[in-house]
Amino acid sequence: MSSTNIEHLELQALYQISQLVGSAMDIAKTLGETLRVLHETLRMERATLVLQDHDSGRLSIVASYGLNEQEIRRGVYRPEEGVIGRIFQSGHPFVVPDIDAEPLFLNRTGARAKLPKGGISFIGVPVVAEEQPVGVLSVDRLFGAEISFEEDIRFLTVVATLVGQFLKLHRALSVSQQSLREENWQLKEELRGRFNRYNIIGQCKRIQEVYHYIGKVAPSRATALLLGESGTGKELVARAIHEAGPRRDCPFIKLNCAALPENLLESELLGHEKGAFTGAVERKKGRFELADGGTLFLDEVGELPLALQAKLLRVLQEQTFERLGGIQTIRVDVRIIAATNRSLDQCVARGTFRDDLYYRLNVVPVVLPPLRERREDIPLLLDFFLARSNKENQRRASLSGPVVRRLVEYSWPGNVRELQNLVERLVIMNDDDSIKLDDLPAYIDDEAGEGMAEPAPVGESRAAAGFNSSPAADGGLTASSPAPSSLQEMEKQQLLVALQRHGWVQARAARQLGLTPRQIGYRIKKLGIVVPDLY
Repeated sequence: MSSTNIEHLELQALYQISQLVGSAMDIAKTLGETLRVLHETLRMERATLVLQDHDSGRLSIVASYGLNEQEIRRGVYRPEEGVIGRIFQSGHPFVVPDIDAEPLFLNRTGARAKLPKGGISFIGVPVVAEEQPVGVLSVDRLFGAEISFEEDIRFLTVVATLVGQFLKLHRALSVSQQSLREENWQLKEELRGRFNRYNIIGQCKRIQEVYHYIGKVAPSRATALLLGESGTGKELVARAIHEAGPRRDCPFIKLNCAALPENLLESELLGHEKGAFTGAVERKKGRFELADGGTLFLDEVGELPLALQAKLLRVLQEQTFERLGGIQTIRVDVRIIAATNRSLDQCVARGTFRDDLYYRLNVVPVVLPPLRERREDIPLLLDFFLARSNKENQRRASLSGPVVRRLVEYSWPGNVRELQNLVERLVIMNDDDSIKLDDLPAYIDDEAGEGMAEPAPVGESRAAAGFNSSPAADGGLTASSPAPSSLQEMEKQQLLVALQRHGWVQARAARQLGLTPRQIGYRIKKLGIVVPDLY
């Protein structure tokens, strides 16, 4: 083969190898393709690329040509071992004219064991990245006896330089990828602070406590009882407990106990057989059967009638039941999550809720705070529902700063559900993209006006305390009420008027009277005012 042909083949091989730089993200593929080019262009029979492992420090084959999988696995060297070790440590090329006559040649892979002895030459050159040896590129003799070893070494050194550039680029990309992964993780952590992994929006201390309870309760089989006002997200928390637990791949079935009459509730819970009652034209599975293996969420469990409470207790204790009109005992494995906005202990005291069922449900109580007790989360909720409503209604509405501040100050008696509905109404009804204070409903402005009004001192005259000739709001006391017999009675009547005017929401009544929530709570207790059961 003439030198002209050799130079042409060399240039062709180098050109093809240089084109592989675009594949530097997949380093194994790039290096393997490099050795393939050497074979197809220059008829090289065997080659290996050995790189140092970062953890063990050993040199092992990461790409090869002409070797099988077993031979590749055997190609592991210590940095000071054999010809490969010498090339790596010295940083200089090494030529073995006859591998059978060289004691340093270990033939660790055994790739040449079946070849006839004599005439096999071996050449290795160091692979350098960032001025440090990182591996060794080795081949059997490329061009034959008519071409000098110096020509082989010169060409392989150029190839090794390209390989070093591949490795350098790959490392830079890896560092960049790691940086992106860390940034992505930080963003996820930031979002988790806002939305958490349970898809619950909030980062205040009270919500963090709810997250803690979810993490503790979810892996267990314990019955959970979710307590809180209407609209605080009890169903969302129930689903989070289910999704975070071992039953996540099983059904999550829900039933609102207040949405159905008593004669249908039992059928919905336990199912019925065909002909069990008028209208039962076919067999129907109840929610317990549908939830077998998963979770049954009983919302508004405090609304269950006493007769059905006894049957529910039996199912909870024995995990067995019979359908209405049936005699076959059905066994299920169901986890119960119950929720209520009532005070179940007061219901037990009044005899409207069974104490044994209450204790069976109240294994792990989780209290969800009302929105007025987590005001720092209101801007996050506004952002979330505004973005969703804009997307659903193809709008670009935004809330002005004064609107956000006013909404943060509002007491939200309907909690998150009320906030969600208000945002959607504002987006739909507002003609402009910017939602201003004038666009808010009147009742929000009315509450703000009451909060800014000068409070009447406790113990002042009846007129100053709000007892005038006009009817009091929400059934409050009027001028026809009996005159208070003492200052304490006057204070009690003043508190009653404020509480009734604000729907027994103590925080709102306290703002009108110029008191703190703690102070109004103390006065209610001291004066013996009975607060009606709102939950």
